[in-house]
Amino acid sequence: MNWSSKLIIHKKELRIAIYFEKKAKLIARIKQFEGAKWSQTLKVWHLPDNEQNRIHFKIPAAYLSFPSEEGILAIQKFSNWLTSRRYSHNTVKTYTEALKSFLVFHRELLISEITNDHIILYNNDYILKNNLSASYQNQIINALKLFFKIIESRKIIPQEIFRPKNAKTLPNILSKEEVLRIIDSTTNLKHKTLLALIYSAGLRISEAINMKLTDIDSQRMLIHIKNAKGKKDRYTLLSNKILLLLREYYSVYKPQLYLFEGQFKEQYSSRSAQAILQIAARKSGITKRISLHTLRHSFATHLLESGTDLRYIQDLLGHSSPKTTMIYTHVSSNSLQKIINPFDM
Repeated sequence: MNWSSKLIIHKKELRIAIYFEKKAKLIARIKQFEGAKWSQTLKVWHLPDNEQNRIHFKIPAAYLSFPSEEGILAIQKFSNWLTSRRYSHNTVKTYTEALKSFLVFHRELLISEITNDHIILYNNDYILKNNLSASYQNQIINALKLFFKIIESRKIIPQEIFRPKNAKTLPNILSKEEVLRIIDSTTNLKHKTLLALIYSAGLRISEAINMKLTDIDSQRMLIHIKNAKGKKDRYTLLSNKILLLLREYYSVYKPQLYLFEGQFKEQYSSRSAQAILQIAARKSGITKRISLHTLRHSFATHLLESGTDLRYIQDLLGHSSPKTTMIYTHVSSNSLQKIINPFDM
């Protein structure tokens, strides 16, 4: 059984979440564990947090610590507040995980005792010492600022907390030929359709797995992306080839609500989708490091290289700022190929 596991807080309880491909045989095995439950909200099977399950599912030592009882309740309260204010599922998850990490580090303290000095200590002795990313560091700061302002009704002083500059890295891009190799190497019709749709419409993975049958507008050849990042709706392109593939896919799988569903008609998971891409990349001989977001980056870059105006690409991707879309001008091979190398002059 190919699986991964981690500790989670679910309904004010510590549970062990088990992630695996949703196959009937594997689900039957999970059900044999005492206290196994399926979370419809988290889309994951989870088990009681006890020593036997921790050993069986090889919970890493780094994850064996957990907040104090006060910390667990505070995290749940914070999660409930974020949810009630309609923060996205990803933001709720990111902020609560960030808060949990901080409260585990300072689990011997009462929350009322925490000051700026403790946040700086966490930054120096945990984030920097473990070489964690600048984006993770910013997530921690954002989560803590909001938590102390809303839940604890007191402010921390952001000027005293070092905010890192995010590294300005360029996204990995696949050529059109590499994208086609990945899609063609996928023999499973559902998997092929998922990968082809993400690339051809420039979708985020969350947009693909949240998509419903009614979001496909074959009359106008558009796809309606609802409640995407920033709670914005937008339209993106529906390819003629993708429409034919979608019709073939529908005739075989007959999804009921979501466009992509698991074996038991549950919503498809992002983990399963990422695994599909990695398998397809290996089969097609792609050695560069890629993710599903690479398909979205490649869609934008290929549009730019074909002469599409940057403003249209911004709209198709749902970027709030043109600065975000401008990054594709740095990775477009057409732009670089127009420059004459001084060695060739």
